[in-house]
Amino acid sequence: MTALVIGANGQIGKQFCELAQKAGTPIKAMIRSEEQVPWFNDRGIDTVIADLEDDFSHAFEGCDQVVFTAGSGPHTGPDKTLLIDLYGAIRAADIAKQKGISRYLMISAIRAENPMEAPEKLRPYMAAKFAADAHLRNSGVPYVILKPGRLTDDAASQQFASSIDEAGDNQVSRANVAHALHYALQSSVINKEFALLDGKRSIDEIIK
Repeated sequence: MTALVIGANGQIGKQFCELAQKAGTPIKAMIRSEEQVPWFNDRGIDTVIADLEDDFSHAFEGCDQVVFTAGSGPHTGPDKTLLIDLYGAIRAADIAKQKGISRYLMISAIRAENPMEAPEKLRPYMAAKFAADAHLRNSGVPYVILKPGRLTDDAASQQFASSIDEAGDNQVSRANVAHALHYALQSSVINKEFALLDGKRSIDEIIK
């Protein structure tokens, strides 16, 4: 059960790949350039070079699950939000459907279902996530959608909450998201969505 990790070179992606490699979870990291290869090779992680803004269907070969952690980042414009966060995620779902992928795990966002409730500068990103999530739900590919809150660089507590009321805040560490994503990949959960925030519960109490 090898999982293709789209966005493997991102902040969550790298942490997730390290967790998977240490646990012996079969993955293949999709990266954009040869310059990114050494980091993964040093850790014994298989890679495939492909670009979300080009044809990346070859990256799916030998994989039966997909993990989508790609993001255009906070310093790019709406054009990259459209091409990566929206259209990249949609194209990945379409390819997954064509290739009979067994499950697609998506990193979305906690406000994605209500983009207009997000801060103004985040609304295009949230709208992209809203549309990408909707496409995945209707794609026919079994899915898991994880919806983290505001991301931080705090260490992994491996303690979670599933709502802002429970957490008392709207934040979650990238390290915790990576742990939750790895747990979800190892689980048999399908066609469910989970909010992810830092809290006081173990991940098996959240994802089930």
